[in-house]
Amino acid sequence: MELNVSTASQGGHTVVTATGELDLYTAPRLQTALAGVLHDDIERIVVDLSGVDFCDSTGMNVLLSAMRRATECGGSFALAAPRTAVRRILQVTGLDTVFTVVDAVPVLGAG
Repeated sequence: MELNVSTASQGGHTVVTATGELDLYTAPRLQTALAGVLHDDIERIVVDLSGVDFCDSTGMNVLLSAMRRATECGGSFALAAPRTAVRRILQVTGLDTVFTVVDAVPVLGAG
């Protein structure tokens, strides 16, 4: 299965949308997209996981690394709308207490 990744930015806020399966073979695509938006003037990154059907440990490590980098740059990092399977992985691994997980994807330009 493929992983499609797109980004949308406005000001210092970026939404990275992933769709498909996030695993050993597709994680580099997400890693590249996140590396492209992680910079010193980033305020907030939200990764939209609403279209991700599966995520393995490689995918989680990519997300953890991006969160660490965002925090080092003084920004915030959140996961949005993970499906049940991905949410379960977050809970089983305890990462639901490490990541900020929100139920809805923020709309850029709103509020």
